[in-house]
Amino acid sequence: MDSNSSSKSKIGVLLVGHGSRLPYGEEVINGLAKIYREQSDYPVGVGFMNMNKPSIPSAINELSQAGVEKIIVTPVFLAHGVHTKQDIPHILGLDNGQEHGHGHGHDHSHQDEEDEEIKFDGEIIYTEPLGSDPRLVEILKDRVNNSLQ
Repeated sequence: MDSNSSSKSKIGVLLVGHGSRLPYGEEVINGLAKIYREQSDYPVGVGFMNMNKPSIPSAINELSQAGVEKIIVTPVFLAHGVHTKQDIPHILGLDNGQEHGHGHGHDHSHQDEEDEEIKFDGEIIYTEPLGSDPRLVEILKDRVNNSLQ
């Protein structure tokens, strides 16, 4: 259907990572985004909570400039935690004004992301993290089997 393909062009995907001083997480998220782009018709962006660029707001603004009207934000985390339940929704402006607080053991600031303005008037849909998906178990099996060879 033509209307379906035109609506697809107005949808963007944002993969969100935590960010790190070490390069490995950034490399993985960028690698996943590259594979996703090759297998999808959607524009795919990457954003990080802290330490890496682009920030989540910058990535949303880039997708907005590409003309998307809806952004599907997927945290590339295995499970829910403070970041997926509080920090990322806060950065996205989806926390309905709830207070932003960490209350967990490691200290880092998301000040840069909070100061950066999101310039997007469209819809943001925030998905679940990866979770205990059977497809991840296949990767685990491969890792175990490869280590035994």
